[in-house]
Amino acid sequence: MLKGFRDFVLRGNVMDLAVAVIIGAAFTAIVTALTTNIINPLLGAVIGKPNFDYLVAHVNGGEIKYGTFFTAVVNFLLIAAVVYFFLVLPTQYLLKRFHPQVAEPPATKACPECLSDIPVAAHRCKFCGQPVAV
Repeated sequence: MLKGFRDFVLRGNVMDLAVAVIIGAAFTAIVTALTTNIINPLLGAVIGKPNFDYLVAHVNGGEIKYGTFFTAVVNFLLIAAVVYFFLVLPTQYLLKRFHPQVAEPPATKACPECLSDIPVAAHRCKFCGQPVAV
C-alpha cells in the first residue's frame, strides 16, 4: 500500500503540479504587488481614485456594492494583461527562437492530369483514374 502511494507521489505529473502551484503562489504575490502598488496608483492618478469601491447603490435600505465588483473585474483584467505581456509573449518568443518549427511534408499532391489534390502515397488519381508516379 505504501509502495503505491510512493509511486503516485513521485510520478512526474504530480511533482510538476506541486511545483506549478508553488511557483504560482509566489508569482501571485509579485503580480498582486505590481497591480496594488504600481498600476492602481497610476489609474488613481488618471481617473482620480485607485478603485471603484466608492460606487454603492442604495435599494430599499440595502447596499449594493457594485463598485467592488468593478474593482475586481479591473484587477482581473490587469493581472491577465500582466501575465500575458510579461510571461506568455516572452515565453512564446523564446520558444520560437530556440525551437524553430520544422516544415512538415505536404499531405497531398496535385494530379498531373486533372490537377485535383490527392494523397501523396496514391498510385492513381481518385477523380480521373490517371496513374500517378509516387
